[in-house]
Amino acid sequence: MIRVNGDPFEWKDGMTVADIIRLKNFIFPMLIVQLNGQLIRRPAFATTAVPDDADVQIIHMMSGG
Repeated sequence: MIRVNGDPFEWKDGMTVADIIRLKNFIFPMLIVQLNGQLIRRPAFATTAVPDDADVQIIHMMSGG
């Protein structure tokens, strides 16, 4: 089990940051992702493995006026 934005989320072996984004249906193009407090850059989303018991924070940046 991992936590995504503070909520429990089922973990699977081999899960990546990109998998979480897809499963949580984050569709905004501007995302900030932290894995256990470490910033993960967009080019690494598909290759960054998420370990069991991880804390993942995904924040979408929005602009407006």
